[in-house]
Amino acid sequence: MKFLNLTALLMAAVLLAALIVAGCTTGPSQPAATPTPTAVQQKELTVFAAASLTGVVTEIAHDYELLHPGVKVVTNFDGSQALRTQIEQGAYADVFLSANTKHMNALRDKGLMENASIGLFVKNKLAVITPASNPANIHTLQNLSNPGVRLVIGTKDVPVGDYARQILTKMANDTAYGPSYQQAVLKNVISEETTVTAVVAKVQLGEADAGIVYESDITPENRNKFMIIAIPDKFNVIAEYPAGIVKDSRNKDEASRFIDYLKSDPGRATLVKFGFAMP
Repeated sequence: MKFLNLTALLMAAVLLAALIVAGCTTGPSQPAATPTPTAVQQKELTVFAAASLTGVVTEIAHDYELLHPGVKVVTNFDGSQALRTQIEQGAYADVFLSANTKHMNALRDKGLMENASIGLFVKNKLAVITPASNPANIHTLQNLSNPGVRLVIGTKDVPVGDYARQILTKMANDTAYGPSYQQAVLKNVISEETTVTAVVAKVQLGEADAGIVYESDITPENRNKFMIIAIPDKFNVIAEYPAGIVKDSRNKDEASRFIDYLKSDPGRATLVKFGFAMP
């Protein structure tokens, strides 16, 4: 009897040990791993754009990315003359948006653009701005020639500066102003900037009494910071903005689609919202 009881106890102990070992080695069943979705391969589209396009192209680039999830638009804003120089020196860009035809044509003539892709997509005009407080009491274009006025314009190489000089030359040829007016205004220039955004900033900060800028630089967000003096059409200059694909672009199809979007109804609506006009 004792032998049977001992055998039973040994068998029970072996069975218990087996159960314990099984519990330690066999964990709860794991759910099947969910495959990680493959990330969408993003394509970068590099857009070189004139400084006067900063606000509008930033918004257009955002809208374009929403419509094309696989595309990341990388922007570079500067004076058109600086962007031209960068491209000439080998900087990579897919699209060039210039504030005048001069710099686009220079790149085209050097064989650095896809000629067939070049075309106007928007236009602009110029205006005079003063700080809202108007410390120099500038209310007319004639007042720009008053002694002591601190005027800021663009350099002669940046489109906005070239256009400003063309306007002053037109006014010099008009008997209402004459050559002495042009000379007096240019004498009042205290600074020449390489971008129109720098001209706007100097006036806004009160570092200048007036500046010659694009109409599109006066936005709903900053309008209350300036007083605006319109330039009559007979003196004003129509700034023509061309777009084109850079010859060395590795994304020519995407660059073409981006330019098409600029010229589409949604693209044009955004351009108009920012104060530009259609060509």
